[in-house]
Amino acid sequence: MAGICEGRVVVVTGAGRGLGRAYALGLAAEGAKVVVNDLGVGTHGDDTQERPADEVVAEIRAAGGEAVANFDDVADWEGAQRIIQSAIDAFGRLDAVVNNAGFVRDRMFVSCTPEEWDAVIRVHLRGHFCVTRHAVDYWRNEAKAGRPVDARIINTSSGAGLQGSVGQSSYAAAKAGIATLTLVQAAELARYGITANGLAPNARTRMTMTAFADVMTPVEGQFDIFAPENTAPLVAWLVSEKSKHCTGQIFELIGGTIRLALGWNDGPEYDIGRRWQPEELGEKITELLAERPAPKPVYGTQ
Repeated sequence: MAGICEGRVVVVTGAGRGLGRAYALGLAAEGAKVVVNDLGVGTHGDDTQERPADEVVAEIRAAGGEAVANFDDVADWEGAQRIIQSAIDAFGRLDAVVNNAGFVRDRMFVSCTPEEWDAVIRVHLRGHFCVTRHAVDYWRNEAKAGRPVDARIINTSSGAGLQGSVGQSSYAAAKAGIATLTLVQAAELARYGITANGLAPNARTRMTMTAFADVMTPVEGQFDIFAPENTAPLVAWLVSEKSKHCTGQIFELIGGTIRLALGWNDGPEYDIGRRWQPEELGEKITELLAERPAPKPVYGTQ
């Protein structure tokens, strides 16, 4: 029986290890042709001289699938264009981009340096922009040429971006930006036949094991709720033609639990009917704070 992604051509960034690897293998198992992009860097973006993308491609091909490797930097404008072009050159088309590449430079805000901040924002936020912008150029040109487009953007946010995380100010800021970027992409690009959705995965990766090894380590004999493979079915469904009606959503998935994030919304309000005086605001703000639902706590504060 054909998989739900049969014939779809997908770029997966950061696909050499962890979640990206699980996505690439899962997509290939569902019939997709995959561009496996990975720089082979460490968890802090350091050069390891490794080429895990080749290993993933070999694994896909050994299972009877189709895949090619790409080693360009997602945050380099010309490199990002080459990532997209590699899909078109190898498979003649492009149907989806899964933006997954990233690394962390965990640091308390008072210790974070401009260089660390810029490096994290670059790979996550600029990386999402560069790769997807070139993909959208391709899809927009296809639509203008009268060819049908049924394309997918799948971004990677994080619980850190949705509610904050102590010691991860740069990472949380980048991931929050990605969540909002997803909303804007969904609103702007629907006219071209493009959907945009985001993930906030809860999975065991090199990054999460650095900070949460005690929680993420699997227990023998129990369902491994943090296995990266748990998120792969959602990615496959989002890539497939079956998800055409779904756009502008952020999904949180942990183990067998799937959840839609609601995001920011209007809270309690009060209209005084005139301009406020500074001394009047304190009492009313205290009342509004008491009325609002309790927010999810920032990671690391409990």
